[in-house]
Amino acid sequence: MKIQILILVLLHSLITCQDIQAQDSVFNFNFISNNTMSEKNVDLGSNSVYQSTDNGLTWQDIGASLPGNLKNKAFFVNNGTFSLLSDFHLYHFKNGSTPVTWEKEYSLGINIKDIYTCKSILIGRSTEGDFFQKLNASGLWLPIQMPNSMVRTVLETQAGTLFVGCDNGIFKSSDKGKSWKHVFEDGIALNMVESNRIIIAGGQQGILRSTNGGESWDWVLREGGVGISTEVIDGGFAAITYNTTSKTRRVRISTDAGVSWQAIDGGGLTPTPSIASIKQVGKNFICGHPDGILISSDKGKTWKLVLPTIKNKVFNISVVGKIIYAIPLNGGC
Repeated sequence: MKIQILILVLLHSLITCQDIQAQDSVFNFNFISNNTMSEKNVDLGSNSVYQSTDNGLTWQDIGASLPGNLKNKAFFVNNGTFSLLSDFHLYHFKNGSTPVTWEKEYSLGINIKDIYTCKSILIGRSTEGDFFQKLNASGLWLPIQMPNSMVRTVLETQAGTLFVGCDNGIFKSSDKGKSWKHVFEDGIALNMVESNRIIIAGGQQGILRSTNGGESWDWVLREGGVGISTEVIDGGFAAITYNTTSKTRRVRISTDAGVSWQAIDGGGLTPTPSIASIKQVGKNFICGHPDGILISSDKGKTWKLVLPTIKNKVFNISVVGKIIYAIPLNGGC
């Protein structure tokens, strides 16, 4: 009966982003990774969800039809559906639909701790520490064995290999989770992305890189603090890291497959420990910052504010095709 209830809950409860507050080299996980979301989201006291269809130049609040004063908000896009979770209720609409019409689904009121979105499956973890996987286009959730209970992020590569970032490193499975190999043991791994068979991960000391299918890893960017976020961009990668010298989050890109990294937090992007997101939209970069949403059209040399912050929140940003979504969150993500 317990498993049946959890399966029903997971059918309606989906989550995706992880906030990592890194002050110096201290971790204080209050929130949610690139492809993971936790129940420990903050109370927004707002139903604002913003959308831009013109590369971030103008923004529309599409949350007007949502109930007021939503709490514990988290969002993600999967299979063309934008989903917003709030206190075990799931609201969603079809990505790109006009006008935006939110549909409401319900869980059974049981808290689901994390959901990890992968290329072909969703993986969920219950508060009891049980893991389940759901095949896309299927209504069935099946138990999956994970290497341990302290999972921070999950990556499914183009080849179908699963990687799990945990508090004690990175694990790899080539048989869809039936068995796991411990391929990196030097501290926590928080987020991972893949492009052209190169895997980049945010770790305890900065940014990691693997060129051999995740069998071995090298530190390629270390600034004393955590690798907050990793993203795929045209021709390379982007990352947010915490610099313990400046005590701020730095935004960098790599155009040589993650070998070297250049700062793109130039004029207009105020140094802060709370930068949340870095994305590429067309030829521009867009950043979720305590000042609001900023855009750079010159590869980070200068930044322009296009949407001011709301109630001192930091926008967490998701890009789906030509549509940009943003939700203001305490402390960013």
